[in-house]
Amino acid sequence: MEIDFYETLGVSRSADDATIKAAYRRLAMQYHPDKNGGCKDHEAKFKAVSAAYDCLKDPQKRAAYDRYGHAAFANGGGGGGGAGPEFGDLGDIFETIFGSAFGGQQRGRPRRGADLRYDLEVTLDEAFHGKTTEIRVEVAVACEPCHGSGAEPGTAKRTCDLCHGRGKVRAQQGLFVIERPCPNCHGRGEQLERPCRSCGGEGRVDKLQTLSVEVPAGVDSGTRIRLSGKGEAGPQGAPPGDLYIFVHVREHAVFKREGTALFTRVPVSFTTAALGGTVDIPGLDGVTHAIEIPPGIQSGRQLRRRGAGMPVLQGRGRGDLVTEIVVETPTKLSSRQKELLREFQDTETGEECPESAGFFSKLKSAFKG
Repeated sequence: MEIDFYETLGVSRSADDATIKAAYRRLAMQYHPDKNGGCKDHEAKFKAVSAAYDCLKDPQKRAAYDRYGHAAFANGGGGGGGAGPEFGDLGDIFETIFGSAFGGQQRGRPRRGADLRYDLEVTLDEAFHGKTTEIRVEVAVACEPCHGSGAEPGTAKRTCDLCHGRGKVRAQQGLFVIERPCPNCHGRGEQLERPCRSCGGEGRVDKLQTLSVEVPAGVDSGTRIRLSGKGEAGPQGAPPGDLYIFVHVREHAVFKREGTALFTRVPVSFTTAALGGTVDIPGLDGVTHAIEIPPGIQSGRQLRRRGAGMPVLQGRGRGDLVTEIVVETPTKLSSRQKELLREFQDTETGEECPESAGFFSKLKSAFKG
């Protein structure tokens, strides 16, 4: 069973080249294998989108397809008894590769609308607390005048003249008889008496919508939020697709995030490092966390406060707050401060800084003689 190239790209049959190209780029980015972790379903959809665009971007191929449908690409096949352009039997190749799952739609099973993607940027504070926000997206929605049916109000659908309601036609190809979706009704088995003037028979129109999105506490970059039924409306009353919100968390001026842990670097004076003390760290939760500095702490040491980090997404508890201590050497000293430091220096025995003493002892041993 064959696929309808226009429906694959989500465009009308009257779409211009720019619209077709834009639709292809959007869908190719959505289903590209490199962005979907090797998902076989998305890989197949990507191939389907590429094949549809390969046909519709070429004026000659598109004209033949509009006139004969997939029969235009069958060797020796065509419409009205004439031979169509010989571009290779793309319809058969499509069916061989993808099977009926990606062929034309079956009668009574209308093809649902396309899923859409929206990228949402939030701050780390918003990711910590969660938020409700509004987004504006342009999306194909059901046409109001015809209620998504595609038929002009006051008119109805009738049985297709070509396939007589079967949704399929048969074509001779060499020794074989191949059954394909009807090019007249695209497999639906029905035709519109008069297409809706508002949507051109598509049953859907583009509209800018404002949607409310619940961002849960603990989201991280790459978190995906699904809005069911908020994607593109399907053609002629078919079910809509879904809208997927991909979250991106902005970098913070103070904290660096790794999973549920928050990291920060805190400079302390060398006297605080030597004597010990306390530093206050304002947390994203609005609580000031007092971090105890043990006497003799060295640069690079990390102090961990359990349960003071990011919330666990859709779970209980929180990660940790990790503070890395950076001992800062003073650069501006008064005369009195210098005098006191010299007095301290005169009292040093080498035991105050065992790491330095050990290093120079190894140095002397290494170069002795």
